[in-house]
Amino acid sequence: MLNIEDSILVVIDIQEKLVLASKYGTETAQNAVKLTKTANILNIPTIVTEQYPQGLGATLLQVKETLSPETFTCEKTSFSAMLTPEFAQRIQELKAQGKKQVILCGIETHICVLQTAADLIKEGFEIYVVKDACASRNKSEYKTGLSLLKQYGAKVTCVEITLFELLKTAKHPKFKEIQALIK
Repeated sequence: MLNIEDSILVVIDIQEKLVLASKYGTETAQNAVKLTKTANILNIPTIVTEQYPQGLGATLLQVKETLSPETFTCEKTSFSAMLTPEFAQRIQELKAQGKKQVILCGIETHICVLQTAADLIKEGFEIYVVKDACASRNKSEYKTGLSLLKQYGAKVTCVEITLFELLKTAKHPKFKEIQALIK
């Protein structure tokens, strides 16, 4: 199960043009906001990637507005974020701090989320793909991406499971604040 102390949130390419082109892109962005707000509340380090922002636009404003000042953001052109040296370095720094679980969301499930997850698994991370905070241009590619993620060893979850696994109990001091995100 997820633990606050062990976790990193990675938000992959929730950018203007990708959200518009993706099936359920708007819903994906709304769910990513719940994850970024949770990460802020629980002090979970967050990394955001942008795939070729000159062509695909910046991170969607509704997501960007929820990011803490400590959020690490990097541009990339590779499909796996791990092939971007700045991302790989930041992940390794967090791993050295004892972070071993990566909560992963983004667009597109079958390309950048899949390849990033596969490379993170090779690096020894536990991957939790939040399926209702992921999207692809069509349903078949999305479903195939999720299937492969499971085969590669990722755990496929959803926003509410993620939030409540992190909290563990209704007595957590941040419970009401987190619960308000899903009401």
